[in-house]
Amino acid sequence: MGRDGRLAGKCALITGGTSGIGLAIAARFVQEGARVVVTGRDDELGQRAARSLSGEHAAGHDRAARFVRADAASPGQVADSVRAAAEHLGALDILVNNAGIGVTARLLDTPLADYDHVMDVNVRGYFLYAQHAYPHLARRRGCMIHIASDAGVWGEQSIGLYSVTKAAVIMLGKMLALDGGSDAVRSNVLCPGDIWPGMRHMAPPGEQDRGEDGDWPVPPIGRVGQARDVAAAAVFYASDDAAFITGTTLLVDGGMTAGYLHRERSGRQGRPGT
Repeated sequence: MGRDGRLAGKCALITGGTSGIGLAIAARFVQEGARVVVTGRDDELGQRAARSLSGEHAAGHDRAARFVRADAASPGQVADSVRAAAEHLGALDILVNNAGIGVTARLLDTPLADYDHVMDVNVRGYFLYAQHAYPHLARRRGCMIHIASDAGVWGEQSIGLYSVTKAAVIMLGKMLALDGGSDAVRSNVLCPGDIWPGMRHMAPPGEQDRGEDGDWPVPPIGRVGQARDVAAAAVFYASDDAAFITGTTLLVDGGMTAGYLHRERSGRQGRPGT
């Protein structure tokens, strides 16, 4: 769609935008005419994402996307990345809070160090990005989109702390909607369900990130979600079509949280690819 897309002329900062859902949102935003800055902790992955989003032959200010290295757990890097994005893009219309991590452990089994780190990235990082981006968004009557999870709506014991942080993000989005109302800055929350590709930064305490494996039950809609499903919802929230929508939470989960679904013992057992 390019210049004629639903986000034509808009400038977006997408945290954790170098893989998975963040990268899919960035790609769809570019397709819809936006220019984007994506953040992440991995320089190689970030540069590769920026090239793929912009096209291999784009260069300099002609590029639709740029990578800025930033760790959402670092207040200084959060502030610097917002400043760099605003300077590069010339303005900010959209903030997508997406950077996130988790540990696969019951809440009671989660070490304090992991608690602090996950809270710093998943909650404090969102809060800090909202604070630093807000003056730019207020000048453009812009919006914030916060990526939470269905795990913040119905808790998942195996990732207990992650569930807690995503529940906090849902309320964070509501409070920011109230605070932003006087400046017409909208704040909404997306709650993906089981989405492939999943998170890169998910592992038991003390182990290397291994990411989610995608071995999930199939939701009522009949398939596991794709990152593009979340990206499509993000485009709606970012577009002028959602100009009167703020303080809301949208589940993108194929109906998984609608209730318990009885499956016949014979036939499909509810795993992807079966």
